[in-house]
Amino acid sequence: MRTCNIMLNTINDVKGFVNIVCKYDFDVDLISGRYAIDAKSIMGIFSLDLSKPIKLEAHTDEPSKFFEEIKPFVVE
Repeated sequence: MRTCNIMLNTINDVKGFVNIVCKYDFDVDLISGRYAIDAKSIMGIFSLDLSKPIKLEAHTDEPSKFFEEIKPFVVE
């Protein structure tokens, strides 16, 4: 499992992010406070507080290509 923080500022960011995540067959979770949702769910993402960074957990042993694709959303 690998983690990072992401920001999704606009509706287009959310749609683009979900389109990337759906291409991969491993589980990706987004965690905000005590809530954890499936990153492949647009409705789930909109239930989170998008005004601050969200923790992402990718459940895979080979995350390099995935993390390269989501790089525009990653924040420190």
